[in-house]
Amino acid sequence: MRSGTWAHVVLLSLMGWLIVVAPLAAQERVAPVLSPEVHADHSVTFRLRAPEAETVVLTGEFMPGPLAMDKGDDGVWSVTVGHIAPEDYEYEFTIDGMTFLDPRNPTVKTNQGPSGISSVLTVRSNTPRSFDVRPVPHGTVEIRTYDSDVTRGSRQVYVYTPPGYDSGTEQLPVLYLLHGADGEDRSWTMLGRAHTILDNLIDEGRVAPMVVVMPYGYAYPWYAGASGDVQQSDFLAILTGELIPFIESNYRVSSDREYRALAGLSRGGSQTLTIGLSHLDLFSRLGVFSSSAGNEPEVRLADVAANAAAVNDKLDLFWIGMGTEDGGHARAVLLHDFLTRAGIDHTFRETPGAHTWIVWRQFLGEFAPQLWPT
Repeated sequence: MRSGTWAHVVLLSLMGWLIVVAPLAAQERVAPVLSPEVHADHSVTFRLRAPEAETVVLTGEFMPGPLAMDKGDDGVWSVTVGHIAPEDYEYEFTIDGMTFLDPRNPTVKTNQGPSGISSVLTVRSNTPRSFDVRPVPHGTVEIRTYDSDVTRGSRQVYVYTPPGYDSGTEQLPVLYLLHGADGEDRSWTMLGRAHTILDNLIDEGRVAPMVVVMPYGYAYPWYAGASGDVQQSDFLAILTGELIPFIESNYRVSSDREYRALAGLSRGGSQTLTIGLSHLDLFSRLGVFSSSAGNEPEVRLADVAANAAAVNDKLDLFWIGMGTEDGGHARAVLLHDFLTRAGIDHTFRETPGAHTWIVWRQFLGEFAPQLWPT
Protein backbone atom coordinates (compact mmCIF):
# COMPACT_ATOMS: atom_id res chain seq x y z
CA MET A 1 0.00 0.00 0.00
CA ARG A 2 1.02 3.62 -0.52
CA SER A 3 2.89 5.41 2.25
CA GLY A 4 0.71 8.01 3.98
CA THR A 5 -2.48 5.94 4.00
CA TRP A 6 -4.32 4.86 7.16
CA ALA A 7 -3.15 1.32 6.40
CA HIS A 8 0.21 2.38 7.81
CA VAL A 9 -0.97 3.53 11.24
CA VAL A 10 1.19 2.63 14.19
CA LEU A 11 -0.43 1.12 17.25
CA LEU A 12 1.21 1.78 20.56
CA SER A 13 0.25 0.56 24.00
CA LEU A 14 0.86 2.96 26.88
CA MET A 15 -0.38 1.99 30.34
CA GLY A 16 -3.33 0.17 28.86
CA TRP A 17 -4.23 2.86 26.31
CA LEU A 18 -4.29 2.30 22.57
CA ILE A 19 -2.89 5.27 20.68
CA VAL A 20 -3.26 5.72 16.94
CA VAL A 21 -0.45 7.66 15.31
CA ALA A 22 -0.94 8.75 11.70
CA PRO A 23 2.06 8.78 9.34
CA LEU A 24 4.03 12.04 9.39
CA ALA A 25 3.21 12.75 5.75
CA ALA A 26 -0.51 12.57 6.52
CA GLN A 27 -0.12 14.85 9.53
CA GLU A 28 1.66 17.48 7.46
CA ARG A 29 -1.17 17.77 4.93
CA VAL A 30 -3.78 19.07 7.39
CA ALA A 31 -3.91 21.94 9.85
CA PRO A 32 -4.16 20.94 13.53
CA VAL A 33 -7.53 21.32 15.23
CA LEU A 34 -8.10 23.28 18.44
CA SER A 35 -9.37 21.15 21.33
CA PRO A 36 -10.67 21.85 23.84
CA GLU A 37 -11.75 25.43 23.05
CA VAL A 38 -13.23 27.26 26.04
CA HIS A 39 -15.56 30.10 25.03
CA ALA A 40 -16.37 33.31 26.89
CA ASP A 41 -19.72 31.93 28.09
CA HIS A 42 -17.95 28.84 29.53
CA SER A 43 -19.27 26.55 26.83
CA VAL A 44 -16.54 24.28 25.46
CA THR A 45 -16.00 22.83 21.99
CA PHE A 46 -14.16 19.53 21.67
CA ARG A 47 -12.67 18.46 18.33
CA LEU A 48 -10.93 15.39 16.98
CA ARG A 49 -9.62 14.71 13.48
CA ALA A 50 -10.52 11.10 12.69
CA PRO A 51 -11.66 10.87 9.05
CA GLU A 52 -11.85 7.07 9.03
CA ALA A 53 -13.81 6.74 12.28
CA GLU A 54 -17.45 5.67 12.25
CA THR A 55 -18.40 6.92 15.72
CA VAL A 56 -16.77 9.30 18.21
CA VAL A 57 -18.19 9.84 21.70
CA LEU A 58 -17.15 12.31 24.41
CA THR A 59 -17.30 11.41 28.10
CA GLY A 60 -16.37 13.77 30.92
CA GLU A 61 -16.92 14.73 34.55
CA PHE A 62 -18.77 17.86 33.43
CA MET A 63 -21.82 16.03 32.02
CA PRO A 64 -24.08 13.19 33.14
CA GLY A 65 -23.30 10.70 30.39
CA PRO A 66 -21.60 10.07 27.02
CA LEU A 67 -22.28 12.54 24.21
CA ALA A 68 -22.01 11.66 20.52
CA MET A 69 -19.86 13.98 18.39
CA ASP A 70 -20.70 15.09 14.83
CA LYS A 71 -18.44 14.52 11.85
CA GLY A 72 -17.69 17.39 9.48
CA ASP A 73 -16.84 17.19 5.78
CA ASP A 74 -13.18 17.73 6.67
CA GLY A 75 -13.09 14.59 8.83
CA VAL A 76 -13.11 16.57 12.09
CA TRP A 77 -15.55 15.44 14.76
CA SER A 78 -16.85 18.09 17.14
CA VAL A 79 -19.37 18.84 19.85
CA THR A 80 -20.03 21.88 22.03
CA VAL A 81 -21.08 21.43 25.65
CA GLY A 82 -23.02 24.36 27.11
CA HIS A 83 -22.03 26.28 30.22
CA ILE A 84 -19.49 24.36 32.33
CA ALA A 85 -18.79 25.63 35.83
CA PRO A 86 -15.18 26.67 36.49
CA GLU A 87 -13.15 23.62 37.57
CA ASP A 88 -10.66 21.05 36.32
CA TYR A 89 -12.38 18.03 34.75
CA GLU A 90 -11.29 14.69 33.35
CA TYR A 91 -12.54 13.59 29.90
CA GLU A 92 -11.85 11.11 27.09
CA PHE A 93 -12.84 10.30 23.50
CA THR A 94 -14.21 6.90 22.49
CA ILE A 95 -13.48 6.14 18.84
CA ASP A 96 -15.27 3.10 17.43
CA GLY A 97 -15.34 1.54 20.90
CA MET A 98 -11.73 2.36 21.85
CA THR A 99 -10.88 4.98 24.49
CA PHE A 100 -8.34 7.73 23.67
CA LEU A 101 -6.85 10.86 25.14
CA ASP A 102 -7.48 14.15 23.36
CA PRO A 103 -4.38 14.33 21.10
CA ARG A 104 -4.53 18.14 20.99
CA ASN A 105 -4.48 18.57 24.77
CA PRO A 106 -1.14 18.06 26.58
CA THR A 107 -2.70 18.25 30.07
CA VAL A 108 -3.41 14.80 31.49
CA LYS A 109 -4.15 13.09 34.79
CA THR A 110 -1.78 10.19 35.38
CA ASN A 111 -1.59 7.31 37.84
CA GLN A 112 1.38 5.31 39.11
CA GLY A 113 -0.38 2.01 38.39
CA PRO A 114 -1.74 0.44 35.21
CA SER A 115 -5.10 2.20 35.35
CA GLY A 116 -6.45 4.75 32.91
CA ILE A 117 -5.11 8.21 32.31
CA SER A 118 -7.40 11.05 31.25
CA SER A 119 -7.25 14.37 29.46
CA VAL A 120 -7.92 17.37 31.70
CA LEU A 121 -10.18 20.30 30.81
CA THR A 122 -9.57 23.56 32.69
CA VAL A 123 -12.41 26.08 32.85
CA ARG A 124 -11.29 29.24 34.57
CA SER A 125 -13.43 31.78 36.38
CA ASN A 126 -13.47 35.57 36.33
CA THR A 127 -12.50 35.26 39.99
CA PRO A 128 -9.73 32.91 41.19
CA ARG A 129 -10.74 29.42 42.21
CA SER A 130 -9.69 28.10 45.61
CA PHE A 131 -6.79 26.19 44.05
CA ASP A 132 -5.64 28.83 41.54
CA VAL A 133 -2.26 30.47 42.03
CA ARG A 134 -2.89 34.00 43.35
CA PRO A 135 -0.61 36.98 44.05
CA VAL A 136 -0.09 35.95 47.68
CA PRO A 137 2.96 34.80 49.65
CA HIS A 138 3.83 31.27 48.59
CA GLY A 139 5.16 28.32 50.47
CA THR A 140 7.66 25.80 49.16
CA VAL A 141 7.27 22.18 48.08
CA GLU A 142 10.41 20.08 48.51
CA ILE A 143 11.00 16.57 47.24
CA ARG A 144 13.04 14.76 49.86
CA THR A 145 14.44 11.25 50.07
CA TYR A 146 14.99 9.16 53.17
CA ASP A 147 16.31 5.68 53.77
CA SER A 148 14.00 2.88 54.84
CA ASP A 149 15.10 -0.19 56.76
CA VAL A 150 11.64 -1.65 56.13
CA THR A 151 11.99 -1.73 52.35
CA ARG A 152 15.81 -1.67 52.30
CA GLY A 153 15.86 1.26 49.92
CA SER A 154 15.30 4.98 49.56
CA ARG A 155 11.86 6.57 49.57
CA GLN A 156 10.55 9.90 48.31
CA VAL A 157 8.23 12.35 50.03
CA TYR A 158 6.77 15.74 49.08
CA VAL A 159 6.89 18.32 51.89
CA TYR A 160 5.07 21.67 51.87
CA THR A 161 6.41 24.41 54.13
CA PRO A 162 4.31 27.59 54.49
CA PRO A 163 5.29 31.15 53.56
CA GLY A 164 7.87 32.55 55.97
CA TYR A 165 9.02 29.12 57.11
CA ASP A 166 12.74 29.80 56.56
CA SER A 167 12.71 32.94 58.70
CA GLY A 168 10.56 31.55 61.53
CA THR A 169 11.53 29.90 64.80
CA GLU A 170 8.38 28.37 66.31
CA GLN A 171 7.49 24.70 66.03
CA LEU A 172 4.68 24.22 63.49
CA PRO A 173 1.83 21.70 63.35
CA VAL A 174 2.12 19.00 60.71
CA LEU A 175 -0.46 17.25 58.54
CA TYR A 176 0.36 13.89 56.97
CA LEU A 177 -1.75 13.77 53.81
CA LEU A 178 -2.29 10.47 51.94
CA HIS A 179 -3.29 9.85 48.32
CA GLY A 180 -5.68 7.23 46.97
CA ALA A 181 -5.31 3.93 45.14
CA ASP A 182 -2.98 4.14 42.13
CA GLY A 183 -1.87 7.57 43.34
CA GLU A 184 1.63 8.59 44.30
CA ASP A 185 3.56 11.11 46.38
CA ARG A 186 3.07 13.90 43.84
CA SER A 187 -0.71 13.39 43.50
CA TRP A 188 -1.72 15.94 46.14
CA THR A 189 0.38 18.67 44.52
CA MET A 190 -0.06 17.80 40.84
CA LEU A 191 -3.80 17.05 40.98
CA GLY A 192 -4.97 18.16 44.40
CA ARG A 193 -3.10 21.51 44.37
CA ALA A 194 -2.68 21.17 48.12
CA HIS A 195 0.17 23.67 48.28
CA THR A 196 -1.83 26.33 46.41
CA ILE A 197 -4.95 25.74 48.51
CA LEU A 198 -2.87 26.14 51.69
CA ASP A 199 -1.16 29.29 50.37
CA ASN A 200 -4.54 30.89 49.71
CA LEU A 201 -6.08 29.83 53.01
CA ILE A 202 -3.09 31.08 54.99
CA ASP A 203 -3.22 34.42 53.17
CA GLU A 204 -6.94 34.72 54.02
CA GLY A 205 -6.15 34.10 57.69
CA ARG A 206 -8.31 30.97 57.74
CA VAL A 207 -5.52 28.47 58.35
CA ALA A 208 -2.63 28.48 60.78
CA PRO A 209 0.72 27.96 59.03
CA MET A 210 1.49 24.26 58.94
CA VAL A 211 3.81 21.75 57.30
CA VAL A 212 2.11 19.20 55.03
CA VAL A 213 3.82 15.87 54.40
CA MET A 214 2.67 13.93 51.31
CA PRO A 215 4.29 10.47 51.19
CA TYR A 216 4.02 7.56 48.80
CA GLY A 217 1.18 5.63 50.43
CA TYR A 218 2.39 2.17 49.49
CA ALA A 219 5.28 0.29 51.04
CA TYR A 220 6.10 -1.18 47.63
CA PRO A 221 5.30 -0.26 44.00
CA TRP A 222 2.19 -1.81 42.47
CA TYR A 223 4.25 -4.08 40.22
CA ALA A 224 6.11 -5.66 43.19
CA GLY A 225 3.15 -7.94 43.89
CA ALA A 226 3.06 -7.44 47.66
CA SER A 227 -0.16 -8.52 49.35
CA GLY A 228 -2.54 -5.96 50.79
CA ASP A 229 -1.71 -7.00 54.36
CA VAL A 230 2.03 -6.61 53.76
CA GLN A 231 1.51 -3.26 52.06
CA GLN A 232 -0.52 -2.02 55.02
CA SER A 233 1.72 -3.33 57.81
CA ASP A 234 4.95 -2.20 56.17
CA PHE A 235 3.59 1.23 55.30
CA LEU A 236 2.50 1.62 58.92
CA ALA A 237 6.04 0.76 60.03
CA ILE A 238 7.48 3.26 57.54
CA LEU A 239 5.12 6.05 58.55
CA THR A 240 5.43 5.69 62.31
CA GLY A 241 8.99 4.44 62.63
CA GLU A 242 10.80 6.20 59.77
CA LEU A 243 8.92 9.04 58.12
CA ILE A 244 7.69 10.86 61.23
CA PRO A 245 11.18 10.76 62.82
CA PHE A 246 12.69 11.97 59.52
CA ILE A 247 10.31 14.93 59.33
CA GLU A 248 10.84 15.86 62.97
CA SER A 249 14.63 15.71 62.52
CA ASN A 250 14.67 17.79 59.35
CA TYR A 251 11.78 20.26 59.71
CA ARG A 252 10.67 22.77 62.30
CA VAL A 253 7.60 20.82 63.40
CA SER A 254 6.19 19.98 66.81
CA SER A 255 6.67 16.46 68.16
CA ASP A 256 3.56 16.85 70.32
CA ARG A 257 0.65 14.70 69.11
CA GLU A 258 -1.66 17.69 69.63
CA TYR A 259 -0.01 19.23 66.59
CA ARG A 260 0.08 16.14 64.38
CA ALA A 261 -2.79 15.18 62.04
CA LEU A 262 -3.45 12.42 59.51
CA ALA A 263 -5.81 12.60 56.53
CA GLY A 264 -6.30 10.92 53.18
CA LEU A 265 -8.62 10.32 50.24
CA SER A 266 -10.20 7.00 49.19
CA ARG A 267 -7.56 4.34 49.99
CA GLY A 268 -5.73 6.99 51.98
CA GLY A 269 -8.93 7.65 53.91
CA SER A 270 -9.16 3.96 54.76
CA GLN A 271 -5.53 4.07 55.90
CA THR A 272 -6.38 7.08 58.05
CA LEU A 273 -9.15 5.13 59.77
CA THR A 274 -6.97 2.06 60.32
CA ILE A 275 -3.76 3.83 61.33
CA GLY A 276 -5.16 6.94 62.96
CA LEU A 277 -7.75 5.32 65.22
CA SER A 278 -5.26 2.69 66.39
CA HIS A 279 -2.47 5.22 67.00
CA LEU A 280 -4.13 8.03 68.91
CA ASP A 281 -0.85 8.36 70.80
CA LEU A 282 0.53 9.81 67.55
CA PHE A 283 -2.41 11.66 65.93
CA SER A 284 -4.95 14.03 67.50
CA ARG A 285 -6.83 14.95 64.32
CA LEU A 286 -8.11 12.73 61.48
CA GLY A 287 -9.60 13.50 58.07
CA VAL A 288 -11.32 10.82 55.96
CA PHE A 289 -12.18 11.87 52.40
CA SER A 290 -14.43 9.62 50.28
CA SER A 291 -13.83 6.47 52.28
CA SER A 292 -15.48 4.32 54.93
CA ALA A 293 -15.07 1.22 57.09
CA GLY A 294 -16.84 -1.05 54.62
CA ASN A 295 -20.22 -2.71 54.98
CA GLU A 296 -19.67 -3.74 58.60
CA PRO A 297 -18.07 -0.84 60.47
CA GLU A 298 -19.20 -2.36 63.76
CA VAL A 299 -16.81 -5.26 63.08
CA ARG A 300 -13.85 -3.31 61.78
CA LEU A 301 -14.12 -0.63 64.46
CA ALA A 302 -15.29 -2.74 67.38
CA ASP A 303 -12.34 -1.67 69.53
CA VAL A 304 -13.12 1.97 68.83
CA ALA A 305 -16.72 1.60 69.94
CA ALA A 306 -15.65 -0.27 73.07
CA ASN A 307 -13.43 2.65 74.08
CA ALA A 308 -15.59 5.58 72.96
CA ALA A 309 -14.81 7.79 75.95
CA ALA A 310 -11.04 7.39 75.51
CA VAL A 311 -11.31 8.01 71.76
CA ASN A 312 -13.30 11.19 72.29
CA ASP A 313 -10.81 12.35 74.90
CA LYS A 314 -7.88 11.96 72.52
CA LEU A 315 -9.43 13.06 69.20
CA ASP A 316 -9.73 16.82 68.81
CA LEU A 317 -11.10 16.48 65.25
CA PHE A 318 -12.59 13.49 63.42
CA TRP A 319 -13.81 14.75 60.05
CA ILE A 320 -15.45 12.54 57.40
CA GLY A 321 -16.47 13.82 53.96
CA MET A 322 -18.29 12.01 51.13
CA GLY A 323 -19.79 13.00 47.78
CA THR A 324 -23.43 12.06 47.36
CA GLU A 325 -22.77 10.63 43.86
CA ASP A 326 -19.79 8.60 45.06
CA GLY A 327 -20.17 4.83 44.79
CA GLY A 328 -19.10 4.57 48.41
CA HIS A 329 -21.71 7.00 49.75
CA ALA A 330 -23.93 4.33 51.31
CA ARG A 331 -20.97 2.81 53.18
CA ALA A 332 -19.97 6.25 54.47
CA VAL A 333 -23.49 6.69 55.83
CA LEU A 334 -23.13 3.32 57.57
CA LEU A 335 -19.90 4.58 59.16
CA HIS A 336 -21.54 7.83 60.25
CA ASP A 337 -24.52 5.98 61.76
CA PHE A 338 -22.25 3.51 63.56
CA LEU A 339 -20.08 6.25 65.05
CA THR A 340 -23.20 8.12 66.16
CA ARG A 341 -24.61 5.02 67.91
CA ALA A 342 -21.24 4.33 69.51
CA GLY A 343 -21.04 7.87 70.84
CA ILE A 344 -17.88 8.76 68.88
CA ASP A 345 -17.69 12.50 68.27
CA HIS A 346 -17.20 13.28 64.58
CA THR A 347 -18.22 15.57 61.73
CA PHE A 348 -19.93 14.02 58.69
CA ARG A 349 -19.89 16.25 55.62
CA GLU A 350 -21.92 15.37 52.52
CA THR A 351 -21.57 17.36 49.32
CA PRO A 352 -22.69 16.91 45.71
CA GLY A 353 -20.03 15.14 43.70
CA ALA A 354 -18.47 11.80 42.83
CA HIS A 355 -15.15 10.07 43.52
CA THR A 356 -13.01 12.79 41.96
CA TRP A 357 -10.39 15.44 42.64
CA ILE A 358 -13.13 18.05 42.33
CA VAL A 359 -14.50 16.79 45.65
CA TRP A 360 -11.12 16.13 47.31
CA ARG A 361 -9.80 19.62 46.65
CA GLN A 362 -13.01 20.97 48.19
CA PHE A 363 -12.65 18.70 51.21
CA LEU A 364 -9.08 19.81 51.86
CA GLY A 365 -10.24 23.42 51.69
CA GLU A 366 -12.93 22.72 54.30
CA PHE A 367 -10.91 20.40 56.53
CA ALA A 368 -7.67 22.38 56.83
CA PRO A 369 -9.20 25.44 58.57
CA GLN A 370 -10.61 23.15 61.28
CA LEU A 371 -7.28 21.56 62.19
CA TRP A 372 -5.71 24.33 64.24
CA PRO A 373 -8.08 27.31 64.00
CA THR A 374 -6.43 30.72 63.87
